[in-house]
Amino acid sequence: MEEKTIVCISCYYKGYDFMDEMKKLGNKVILVTSEKLRDKNWPWHAIDETFYMEETEPSIWNLDHLVQGFSYLMKTRKVDAVVALDDYDVEKAALIRETFRIPGMGQTTHRYFRDKLAMRQKAKDSGIDVPEFSAVFNDEAVNQFISTVPAPWVLKPRSEASATGIKKIKSSEELWQAIEETQEERHKFLLESFKPGDVFHVDSLVYNSEIVFTSASKYLAPPMQVSHEGGVFRTKTLGRYSDEYKALEAANKKVLTSFGLKNGATHTEFIRGKDDGKWYFLETSSRVGGAHIPDLVEASSGINIWREWAKIENALLKNSPYEIGKPTGFSAGLIIALAKDKNPDYEEFKCEEVVRFLPLDYHVGIVYKSNDKNRIQELLDNAAIKINEKFLNILPPKSKPSA
Repeated sequence: MEEKTIVCISCYYKGYDFMDEMKKLGNKVILVTSEKLRDKNWPWHAIDETFYMEETEPSIWNLDHLVQGFSYLMKTRKVDAVVALDDYDVEKAALIRETFRIPGMGQTTHRYFRDKLAMRQKAKDSGIDVPEFSAVFNDEAVNQFISTVPAPWVLKPRSEASATGIKKIKSSEELWQAIEETQEERHKFLLESFKPGDVFHVDSLVYNSEIVFTSASKYLAPPMQVSHEGGVFRTKTLGRYSDEYKALEAANKKVLTSFGLKNGATHTEFIRGKDDGKWYFLETSSRVGGAHIPDLVEASSGINIWREWAKIENALLKNSPYEIGKPTGFSAGLIIALAKDKNPDYEEFKCEEVVRFLPLDYHVGIVYKSNDKNRIQELLDNAAIKINEKFLNILPPKSKPSA
């Protein structure tokens, strides 16, 4: 079958399995990444060419230079697909597709998967429950919002990944001070009601506008809390026949259908309001979840989201059929935390339920799998206690941590 050329764009070190699978399927892989990642352990056996971009800020490239570089690349290479491997690359990939008329998600649709204000407005217009929100362009509109929606609120960047840059606000004085601090970047933020409750994530694969795979999980500590206060990140999968799973599956389908995603991997987050029990949409993205969530999903289902995404792209490019295997039904748990030592000793964490210890410098990272969901909860609880007592290192949050 004809070899296709896929350009992978990534300002973070990720997507190893995606590129490896693309090469196995008989394609040419070109990687465009940040200069600072030159020495990372990329799947060099699968990459035919690599181009490097200088960062103007963390994860930010000069987009004019990117387009100019791509124009040079296109002189002698026919590019069939452009894939964004990280949330910060979705905008870059959409720009390239639009500029060079390459099939795939363009700049209009990409905003629903990148711009949190666009997400909320689209969700609201589609009849999907979202926390009360407002743009902060106009003083009168902000005052109207805070006079009708009680504090606390959150002021959040429209285009950051995960919980990066979010501020919890408790008073109007504190809010106006925070808005003033954004200076000329005020238009890049949105204001939202703070909804206490449990946070969940749904990881999916979409093929020809049909959701072909879904995994639903519950964070045991909200990402915003871990991002701002430090501590231990934990999440566990939900049973496919549980009420929580069914509710999330339906909500996720409504979001992805309304937003118009046709193909690829998605990571979507919801919160179940503590006060009213409603399921509120928080955000979505057209990429694989970060923080080693793919390892959690694979432990539970046997489905490697990165590789399946590559198979979907390959099928679309070659007009060949795609079919995903039947997922297994294990319960799985994931725990990650900053560690004081570069290579922590995992001896006291060893047990038959461990799928793997994540090879991350200055981190403790463990993936568990079991037939018993209560056993997963027990393992995550016990591991959190041990990590807090002996291993945990807490650093001030960076402006843009790698996802």
